[in-house]
Amino acid sequence: MELLDKLTILADAAKYDVACTSCGVNRGAIKGQLGSTTQAGICHTFSADGRCVTLLKVLLSNVCSYDCVYCVNRRTNDVPRATFTARELAELTIGFYRRNYIEGLFLSSGVLHSPDYTTERMCEAIQLLRDEYGFRGYIHAKAIPGTSNGLLVRLGVLVDRVSLNIELPSEKSLKLLAPEKSSANTLVPMAFVRDGIKENYQDKRLSIVKRTRFAPAGQSTQMIVGATPESDLQILRLSASLYKQMEMRRVFFSAYIPVNASPLLPDMPTGLPGTSDIALLREHRLYQADWLMRFYEFSVEEIVSEENPFLDPLIDPKCSWALRHMDLFPVEINKANYEMLLRIPGIGVRGAKRIVVARRERRLRFDDLKRLNVSMKRARYFITCNGIFAEGVLFDPLGIYNELVRDAEQTRTRRKKGVLEGQMQLFSEPSTFIVPTLPDSYNVSGVAVNVLQSSAQDVGCAISKGACQDINSGVSKGASQDVAQVAICSSAQDVGRDVDHGNRQVASPKDLKDIANAAA
Repeated sequence: MELLDKLTILADAAKYDVACTSCGVNRGAIKGQLGSTTQAGICHTFSADGRCVTLLKVLLSNVCSYDCVYCVNRRTNDVPRATFTARELAELTIGFYRRNYIEGLFLSSGVLHSPDYTTERMCEAIQLLRDEYGFRGYIHAKAIPGTSNGLLVRLGVLVDRVSLNIELPSEKSLKLLAPEKSSANTLVPMAFVRDGIKENYQDKRLSIVKRTRFAPAGQSTQMIVGATPESDLQILRLSASLYKQMEMRRVFFSAYIPVNASPLLPDMPTGLPGTSDIALLREHRLYQADWLMRFYEFSVEEIVSEENPFLDPLIDPKCSWALRHMDLFPVEINKANYEMLLRIPGIGVRGAKRIVVARRERRLRFDDLKRLNVSMKRARYFITCNGIFAEGVLFDPLGIYNELVRDAEQTRTRRKKGVLEGQMQLFSEPSTFIVPTLPDSYNVSGVAVNVLQSSAQDVGCAISKGACQDINSGVSKGASQDVAQVAICSSAQDVGRDVDHGNRQVASPKDLKDIANAAA
């Protein structure tokens, strides 16, 4: 089989793996070697400094000895099969890098014979890249659950980030759809990788003496959402546990895509408008909720609860929380502490930091907040400036909810053009993905509305993988965890020094803009 044919098959098979993440590691260039890495976004996403960067996302092999019901590469599927040799994969990666197509490699694989055999083949290819070709660029590898510790050490030393997919949100679902897998086979190596990052495991057999740090960009995982009936509450609780217990760098959510026909899987309904919208928005809201937990100090129970186990698809989770806690609002923007500023819809980590810095020099007004890049479309309903509401705002929860829903609908309408579906292709014209709108059949009957049902058939449907780039809850697209954490840490000192300066007008609007730029 020709190399280009292999690439076509294995790149297409890799599109279901989510890799839109920050590399999370800095490694400078060395004379005589290729590449370097910085803490920027990766894999067709936007970094915090505005750059769009790319990865070659490919499988080593789509031959698999497992028969997972939901997977396109299951052994009983009649699909074209291909496997790269270590040399083919290394030369392909270097060739693409030299042509400036990519900045790094995302490597996954089906289970070829056994987890250890597959991982060993992956290590051979990556070691060729590191040693023979001197490649110092970013490499993200998905380890196979069940791999032995020795091979995990070897893989972790060679790559920047290691992933182990948890696949489904519960052991019951895993036994139903992937009976050859178990949560223990995933969690045990996860714990090993976590300990390896802490203790910096090393493999002295490797010749790359100067590169012995174990998985410097940490580890991540991915779970499928919608193939089984778990609620958003269960999914977010699992995510919170993984962040706490396994020190996960990132948990990815992948909306279920029906690629196989099976009575165990939800059907893709036909003639029911809005079903695909629900799947799209559910993944979207889960990412927003995940961001709230990681960077805004929200607990799972504040975002969803036993009474309302699903996220509201019509408005973002932060707005939903605010509408359920109207006793805390409106917030006076000139007096609120940093923690409360983070809880105001429309104000992110960077915006809260800018407000804290800027109000030391003058009392802020609504025009000042616009200059500080606060999203006034959402924030104006929940704040006052100098005791005054924004023009035209009525402090009515139901009215605010309806306005937020209308604004979100208008935003989706404006984004209908130019959004790409799935992974960008290196050799073909990109197709256009039209972001769907919610059906007219959904009626808003109150502030907290849940249109998602627990039935697996209601939540399982096709979704574009490009949806993760559309998170619009005031979060910078593709911004890395590290960048956001730096912003939080650097803001901590500002919070401790924050004081109210009364009515003093010390700085002009031009000075205020300079302060904002300095705080960024």
